[in-house]
Amino acid sequence: MTHAPDAEQARPPIESVDLADAWSHTPLVPAETVAGRALAIVIAIMTFLAALTAGFAIVLADASREWRGDVGLEMTIQVLPRAGRDIEADAASAAKIAAAFPGVAEARAFTRQQSEDLLTPWLGSGLDLSQLPTPRLIMVRRDPGKTLDEIGLRSALDSALPNAVLDNHGAWMQRLDTMAQVVVGAAAGIFILVLIALALAVGFATRGAMAGNREIIEALHFVGAADGFIARQFQFHFLRLGLRGAAAGGGAAIALFLILGFLSRHWSTSASGEQAQALFGSFSLGFSGIVSIIVISLGAALLAGLMSRAIVFHALRGFFGGKD
Repeated sequence: MTHAPDAEQARPPIESVDLADAWSHTPLVPAETVAGRALAIVIAIMTFLAALTAGFAIVLADASREWRGDVGLEMTIQVLPRAGRDIEADAASAAKIAAAFPGVAEARAFTRQQSEDLLTPWLGSGLDLSQLPTPRLIMVRRDPGKTLDEIGLRSALDSALPNAVLDNHGAWMQRLDTMAQVVVGAAAGIFILVLIALALAVGFATRGAMAGNREIIEALHFVGAADGFIARQFQFHFLRLGLRGAAAGGGAAIALFLILGFLSRHWSTSASGEQAQALFGSFSLGFSGIVSIIVISLGAALLAGLMSRAIVFHALRGFFGGKD
């Protein structure tokens, strides 16, 4: 007499069920949903803001290095008017001493008219400054390839001209350095806040997707699906959304900097354009800046995938106790 096989014996073991193949054509998380498209837009905006912040930090840091380099190569000798001395002769003598000093590439004395023109932005035009004790300025430019002994130059001027004062623009250098540090620090803070907002958006979207597919997750977990399999489904889904949004946001940031660079070159002939270019440079990121934006975009996409995976793992271990 034959017996019907036991139901438990007829069912294939859980380990033999290829869940990945079973769900290869039916993803756990739908690829195209309203929530998914909205999250891709949010990721694009966050990536754009992060790339924009990093790009402006790079541009300002480069411009700051140029400012400090230009200011560091120049010094000023101020010849003050003093009773009993010929200020014009003293200015010519100071320029001659500086030009002959080792490490100085050029020393150029301003005329009286040029010195008075420097006061026009503060005192206004149309004033007669002939009666004012206007000092004379000598612009001294260092030789980049040589070392300049500032103490020796200062001593030489003091011994020959008691009314000559050497200024190496140290205060301006310190202010430029402080400003650059503040700008870069603020950009880093904004960048971190944008990444936190991105992580929170992905976290909320992941929890919403899990809540919407709770019955399917429970069924998969009941038939033996490992936590890693379920987490990978969410990870790949949000990684795809992250790549889509990050590509759009990073591409928009690169395009914006290219447009600003083109406009800055086009406007450089105007006075306002020259001032903007002096402050911010040519808005050119260069190869390293573009690579930085690409890395930021990839990082945003990876953050979306890894954040989703971590949240799913934590939720599964909390709900079901975990299953490897």
